[in-house]
Amino acid sequence: MFKGKGTNNFRKNLLARNTEAKTVRKVVTIIAVALILIFLIGSVSGYMYIKSALKPVDPQSEEEIEVSIPVGSSTSTIAKILEDQDLIKDARIFRFYTKFKNYSNFQAGDYTLSPSYSIDEIVERLQGGKVMEEPAHVITIPEGKTIEEIATIYSNQLSFTKEEFLDKVEDEDYIEELIEKYPAILSDTILDSEIKTPLEGYLFAATYSFYEDEPSVEKVVEDMLEKTKEVVEAYNDDMDDQDLTIHELLTMASLIENEARSEEERKMIAGIFYNRLDEGMTLQTDPTVLYAQGEHKEEVLLDDLDIDSPYNTYKIESLPIGPISNFAKNSLEAALLPEDSDYMYFLHDFDGNIHYAKTHDEHVQLKEEYRSEDEKE
Repeated sequence: MFKGKGTNNFRKNLLARNTEAKTVRKVVTIIAVALILIFLIGSVSGYMYIKSALKPVDPQSEEEIEVSIPVGSSTSTIAKILEDQDLIKDARIFRFYTKFKNYSNFQAGDYTLSPSYSIDEIVERLQGGKVMEEPAHVITIPEGKTIEEIATIYSNQLSFTKEEFLDKVEDEDYIEELIEKYPAILSDTILDSEIKTPLEGYLFAATYSFYEDEPSVEKVVEDMLEKTKEVVEAYNDDMDDQDLTIHELLTMASLIENEARSEEERKMIAGIFYNRLDEGMTLQTDPTVLYAQGEHKEEVLLDDLDIDSPYNTYKIESLPIGPISNFAKNSLEAALLPEDSDYMYFLHDFDGNIHYAKTHDEHVQLKEEYRSEDEKE
């Protein structure tokens, strides 16, 4: 009797210990999984933060900031000065990055730097002792300009001719070199024989400073591509949400640039363009017709719409084969973050205002109201 009772107690204790062991294992597993998740989340967050900290504070900034680097300054001191002047995002990342890249030999002195500079560009200036250097040329390239117009602007202020600029940007060997050098923004798509000019739309609208008396065409083009790369890369996360290649994105941005001026208008028109593409409709945007014809006109006529071209959006049910001009930052933003609406049509009146319609009948009514000859007169 006693022996049986002892056996029962032993079994109960054994079951209790097994149950307790299972509970402990579950707790340990939960804690281990939680720690792994915390580690992974922390690692991803840390990576994203570091990646962001290595980019320019403001790629679009044209501000010039004077910075003094005292004699004998350590990397930590320089990093603190740069962070205080809002030229870098995080002094610690600057210190770790320069140590990792073995950057040293920073020169004391007074510098002119910009929030649009990457960390590598800042380091290059601090190492090279480019102290308070005045640019030999400061040239502004406005938004909505074609390659040909950009060539004209540069040739009027620099030593090369318009023809030399255009010859270079249409040189296939040079374009292939650029594709290899800038894979983040350029691809073999731009070598399509039907594209009028490979780099159309890829030379960003901004103000450029050149410190050489006679910068080469290559220097000018590659400075502009660097700016485009900085601007586009700032929207990498948004690009994941749109099923567009970079070439298609820049093409859409160029259309938006030529159809609207305000940020609100650009987002609304971007939404309309996407609505029409989703429905398999032609975009019917006049600037593409003018680009296909290679001329500037105040008004597109019915005869103009018949031109057979992969740029003519009155004939093709898609984006044109490539960009038709460069663009502003908010046109790129509109292409990535369009306004959601039910509108399918838009119309410019003679005063430059834009009117939207959901149906073709509404669009016709707007034409009669705002685009009649009496109204024009």
